[in-house]
Amino acid sequence: MTSPSFRNVALVAHVDHGKTTLVDAMLRATGVFAAHQALVERVMDSNDQERERGITILAKAASVEWKGVRINLVDTPGHADFGGEVERALALVDGILLLVDAAEGPMPQTRYVLSKALARDLPAVVVVNKVDRADARPDEVVDEVYQLFFDLDAGERHIEFPIVSTIARQGRAIAGMGMPSEEADLSALLDAIVNTIPAPDGDPTAPLQALVTNLDASDYLGRLAIGRVAQGTLRADSRVALCHANEEEPPIKRRLTQLLGFAGLDRVEVSERVAGDLFVVAGFPEVEIGDTLADPDDPQPLPRLEVDEPVLRMTFGVSTSPLSGREGSLLTSRQIRDRLDREVRGNVSIRIGPTTSPDVIEVAGRGELQLAVLIESMRREGFELQVSRPEVIIRQIEGKPHEPMERAVIDIPAEYVGTVTQAIAPRRGKVTDLRPGDSGRTVVTVVAPARGLIGLRSALITATRGTALIHQHHDGWEPWAGDIPGRIGGAMIADRQGVSSSFALDNLQLRGTLFIGPGEDVYEGMIIGESSRPDEMVVNPTKTKELTNIRTHDHDEQVRLTPPRRATLETAIEWIAEDELVEVTPQSVRIRKRHLSEQQRRLARKR
Repeated sequence: MTSPSFRNVALVAHVDHGKTTLVDAMLRATGVFAAHQALVERVMDSNDQERERGITILAKAASVEWKGVRINLVDTPGHADFGGEVERALALVDGILLLVDAAEGPMPQTRYVLSKALARDLPAVVVVNKVDRADARPDEVVDEVYQLFFDLDAGERHIEFPIVSTIARQGRAIAGMGMPSEEADLSALLDAIVNTIPAPDGDPTAPLQALVTNLDASDYLGRLAIGRVAQGTLRADSRVALCHANEEEPPIKRRLTQLLGFAGLDRVEVSERVAGDLFVVAGFPEVEIGDTLADPDDPQPLPRLEVDEPVLRMTFGVSTSPLSGREGSLLTSRQIRDRLDREVRGNVSIRIGPTTSPDVIEVAGRGELQLAVLIESMRREGFELQVSRPEVIIRQIEGKPHEPMERAVIDIPAEYVGTVTQAIAPRRGKVTDLRPGDSGRTVVTVVAPARGLIGLRSALITATRGTALIHQHHDGWEPWAGDIPGRIGGAMIADRQGVSSSFALDNLQLRGTLFIGPGEDVYEGMIIGESSRPDEMVVNPTKTKELTNIRTHDHDEQVRLTPPRRATLETAIEWIAEDELVEVTPQSVRIRKRHLSEQQRRLARKR
């Protein structure tokens, strides 16, 4: 049996080490972009939020041709919150490109994705990127990469990896350590992929088995299943069996309506996909992630995908705000539930469940960033909803409650190290490593309960004037650490519906920090600011100055308001307390009490 003339490889790395930029360079180097096409930066980050946040959220595939070999490239997220996407991507490939920044070296997510790759016994090509940085230290970084492999108990064959030095944004590479010349291209990297990543080893003549790892949708073809053929050959217009999660029901047998493959950034119609190749098929609207497409005469399912369990949960509910329905078009519990059902079908690391109210749904995920991305996607689609503060999911281990721990790596200017240690102490966190850098920055590693790190990102970015870089990932389960103090200031709560006035806000800004400006709609129970004291304040933000016929000086008429502290989706979710909610609409993010009237809040406190 001849070896297939294709390779499947995933690009894995820590956040912002250059995966997506390197894919761009490989697409350019192999002529995927036609001469007349505009060269779009980070072309694989096609989602609006990916472009705005500068991160990869969804794993995506493309392919390039090199010396007669088709290389299927899978770009993966770097954030631990999207680890489910990493797991799915690794199920598609036979090896990885491990990117490491020549200055920063291996970081938390480097360890996470490499551990997942080694668990699947995948060989690696190590790419030392950004070797042109002024603070690059490639030799030390390579030593740290070797140490990381040793720490993860890698086998001898995994440690014998080739090294390629690159400047991804310029499309230049050189084999081994060094600075690529001005004339260099990516030939050294592409050759290393072809020579190091093994060809798939499935048998094209065996009975069909193909694992579905992702879903998509087409206006013309309906639901699309994306995955990899493990054994046999998948042929267009052939009859196949769909083995689904419910093993008690027989497989669904049907003819495929279309079979597609990856060519560059496009999907093209193909006649067959052999063992080891990636596919896109239409014809099974019932298909779910983890299902198997199998031989109809002998349907044998493959093991289903397993991903790490969620560690945070929050509730999504119908907005009960007096301003509901003004900005969004999707308001009902049925619409919210249908949207979350669709999300679960395409996102293996999200879970949903019922609550005591039919209008409220519990949503669990891997981290606050993942949940914030989901909420942001929904508001852009026209949804109005209200969400609660994230809570950690508790596990009972040997009869005792255990909570998820997080390891956070915080990269800050050296003068802010004290700020970090002061912020971590009340959150039950411990500094486990402190590594000064050459560029005046220090990397502080912290281990803390997951609930203690909620809101830490915003607090440190504010305290360090936007210079802090924070990355975190799951670090196991530990016994419940006890109470963690919440925010310092109490809520400043509106006592009536109306429009905020400059006169009222001028008086209120002396008593705390405002979240709103003049001329904004408010309602009873809406939180308009944070008091400088821990107690809640019920205030009238709509009060106007009484008009008299007594002439006043000009300075009596002038009101100088401090600009309000506008809540973003992430900061609002982090700030709220247990009895508060965030109201989310396509145009606004408001903070409110769960019970809007003062009387309802008193009754709730008594209960």
